[in-house]
Amino acid sequence: MTTRPYVLLSAAMSVDGYLDDASPERLLLSNTDDFDRVDEVRASCDAILIGATTMRTDNPRLLVNSEERRATRIAEGRSEYPLKVTVTRTGNLSSDLKFWHHGGDKLVFTVDEAVEKVRAALGGLADVVSVGTELDWGLVLDDLGRRGVGRLMVEGGGTIHTQLMAQDLADELHLAVAPLLVGQSAAPRFLGAADYPGGTTARMRLLETRAIGDVVLLRYAPGERS
Repeated sequence: MTTRPYVLLSAAMSVDGYLDDASPERLLLSNTDDFDRVDEVRASCDAILIGATTMRTDNPRLLVNSEERRATRIAEGRSEYPLKVTVTRTGNLSSDLKFWHHGGDKLVFTVDEAVEKVRAALGGLADVVSVGTELDWGLVLDDLGRRGVGRLMVEGGGTIHTQLMAQDLADELHLAVAPLLVGQSAAPRFLGAADYPGGTTARMRLLETRAIGDVVLLRYAPGERS
């Protein structure tokens, strides 16, 4: 039986729950020390996943930036960079995005009707896999497990965080709360409406709280609700 990865959701949000504002420029919620913490977490993982919408909006490279951490990975017999993963239902991906041109191996999960579109758009930039007629997170995690991914870091966006939380597939949650208020209805939120496991009274176990400058890190175990 395939062992699925340990799934860690990571997000920075404003006090009122937003991942960004509605302007064309990305809102930087974290500070320098928290960005370094995220880099450390990335280095500890076998794969990092973001959604196609986040890729198009933020155009991230999604790398381990520390040379020392990359060297440690190599010394441990791992790849220099974690596997970079994205998911798309529509197949609307551009080969010009930074995601494809930095770091190591890339992997795209999509659905049957979009798989040829993605392969044509990306050429040999990534391995492209269909999980069937619908995007099935269980099949995505099974495939990653077969590839040897033991620890998966998910960096958004809000739709993916919502789906994984609602399907009870997240093992750990890292929330960096910034002392900002966004208050814009058009801005993306960390989580959307869903039928979350246990309902409105189920309390997640708190693993850690830590002040990182003016940002507060909250670590929770979503699967351990009471």
